[in-house]
Amino acid sequence: MQGVTVIDHPLVQHKLTLMRKKDTSTKSFRQLLKEIGSLICYEVTRDLPLEDVEIETPLATIQAPTLAGKKLVFAPVLRSGMGMLEGMLELVPAARVAHVGLYRDPATLACVEYYFKAPGDIAERLVVIIDPMLATGNTAIAAADRLKEAGALQIRIACLLASPEGLSSFQSHHPDVPVWVAAVDERLNDHGYILPGLGDAGDRMYGTR
Repeated sequence: MQGVTVIDHPLVQHKLTLMRKKDTSTKSFRQLLKEIGSLICYEVTRDLPLEDVEIETPLATIQAPTLAGKKLVFAPVLRSGMGMLEGMLELVPAARVAHVGLYRDPATLACVEYYFKAPGDIAERLVVIIDPMLATGNTAIAAADRLKEAGALQIRIACLLASPEGLSSFQSHHPDVPVWVAAVDERLNDHGYILPGLGDAGDRMYGTR
């Protein structure tokens, strides 16, 4: 799909396979989610703009590249997005963080917002939504809607898994938001879960049901 980047790096694919296994422990799943978050962040930020600044090395004065503009905003969708956030902040520790609290109504699969907090100057920053499971796409759509309402003009989304149905729905609502994902799986089941998937990322990360 246009606007979708599937991250086929061997380390990403290896860690994703370990996370899919049903007998992977909560501790291991949490650690893997953190690690894969850092790797996905590396790809999402590959084309950030640079500018040259003058620095002094121990031997000479040179013009060297550094990130241009204001710091990024990472916007994890609570709660599963927090697992990837930790790894992304290790890579970009100066990033700001917006929190988007959404849950999916099990009966209607519609999203319900219960919390939102973002930097006041979000319009001047690149925002990366962190939503590990892009299943129906409803959560990602609601997160992008809310961030745009808050003033965000540049948005990207980082996912672990997506379904074809979810990607199609998301892109129909937000064609201007590019997606980075580790894998696009086969389809959704009758309960809106990705198949073959890895189950509920939040439950597996926190050991809940």
